[in-house]
Amino acid sequence: MKIFMATLATETNTFSPIPTGWAGFKSREWFRNDASRHPPVLGSIPLITWRQRGEADGHEVVESICTFAQPAGITLRPVYEGLRDMILEDLRAAMPVDVVLLFMHGAMVAYGYDDCEGDMLAKVRELVGPDVTIGIELDLHCHLTELMRRAADVIISFKEYPHIDLAERAHELYDICLATAEGRVDPVIAYYDCRMVNMWRTPFEPVKSFVARMQALEGKEGILSVSFGHGFPWGDVEEVGAKIVVVADGDMAKAEALARKLGNEVWAMRAETVSPHDSIDEGIDAALAESEGTGPMVLADVADNAGGGAPSDNTAILRRLVDRGITDAAIGCFWDPIAVQFCLEAGIGASFMLRIGGKCGVASGDPVDLMVTVCGLNEDYSAPGLSGGTAMLGASAWVHADGIDIVLISKRNQVFAPEAFTGLGMTLSDKRVVVVKSTQHFYAAFVPIARAVRYVSAPGAIPPTFDTIPFTKRTKPFWPRVADPFAGVNQIS
Repeated sequence: MKIFMATLATETNTFSPIPTGWAGFKSREWFRNDASRHPPVLGSIPLITWRQRGEADGHEVVESICTFAQPAGITLRPVYEGLRDMILEDLRAAMPVDVVLLFMHGAMVAYGYDDCEGDMLAKVRELVGPDVTIGIELDLHCHLTELMRRAADVIISFKEYPHIDLAERAHELYDICLATAEGRVDPVIAYYDCRMVNMWRTPFEPVKSFVARMQALEGKEGILSVSFGHGFPWGDVEEVGAKIVVVADGDMAKAEALARKLGNEVWAMRAETVSPHDSIDEGIDAALAESEGTGPMVLADVADNAGGGAPSDNTAILRRLVDRGITDAAIGCFWDPIAVQFCLEAGIGASFMLRIGGKCGVASGDPVDLMVTVCGLNEDYSAPGLSGGTAMLGASAWVHADGIDIVLISKRNQVFAPEAFTGLGMTLSDKRVVVVKSTQHFYAAFVPIARAVRYVSAPGAIPPTFDTIPFTKRTKPFWPRVADPFAGVNQIS
């Protein structure tokens, strides 16, 4: 058989002030036809898996582009259409094919396209016809649309947040799609709209056990795959919100019944899954008061996460650390190419006044001016990324000011691992508090070194106040904006 594969992904925060253009794709992860033959980055992890599996099974593998732009604002229309058409051009040249495997985010929005994934799948289906198997792997922060469901044979999303299971889900998608192409299964896809907008952190109960139950159902009684699409709350599109996806072998009634049952379970645990968030001062107070355990208190600056489309240059927490005279603290990573350039020009050991952050707009807050000393520099910095990939941070600087160590980067990215700090020479074991600009992907790597982890709701472009996000396109009621979005609807199976 011949397998065709490609990656085209970004997570669109429609409220972000940063437009997503060609540079967003080509300057971060950009490969044409050979990503799976290079060391892994986020977008290539599924492609590497599919090539290894396909070639080991004796199949021909044809690869198109692999590009994954850092989450930001709406993608420019010519950019999306150009990338889409590159994939279609490569697919047309590769035909006939038996299987198409795509890795896309699920929450990509371009001007003129609220559903890029659905449009991509529909164009692929139109090209290859009804008999070719099409499968797609999605981030769990996806908008699941009817167009996607109609065009694809198999839809699978990550199960874990932080996303530590990209390769595992790629194996799952490969297995089902190859079985489909060989005529061993006949997949059907059912959705269930949970009518909820929220964030679910899978390392914590009761979500941890829910994910385990989902996985325990797979491969039994005709159930091929179960996914919980959490949705991406900061995308102003009609289908924003959480949905259950069940892929069954030929039995739509069974798929729909299980999707409804699992959706009701998510609804039933809604109160338990609301994540507590500290104010800035509450988080700092907790860090100062907490004495049990070793290592720093880790505070997550959840609303200024580049991985959700935020600029990652908000200064609110830094301002409070300075104003309160907090020392033995570290904070990062600030996206501030201008400040980095000044540090590179000054050199290690130089001390000077530096304006940090506050550069991109209202969500960035005001800049903070500090007398800094440059302690570390790297003109092409990287650190461990998501699910075994690499996070490219570009030219970067570690500066020290008023007892606070600060990491500045020139390629916008969130913090995934302690190496984002320690790779520049900083130590974290001697810190009382470490502030990471991330919502959840930092968690797996920081828990082993932290005495505790807390989440802070500071100002930023992805605030965790889901009831007040100014949606204009979702017409169905949802929790927590209304207490019971199912009023008058029989949602209990």
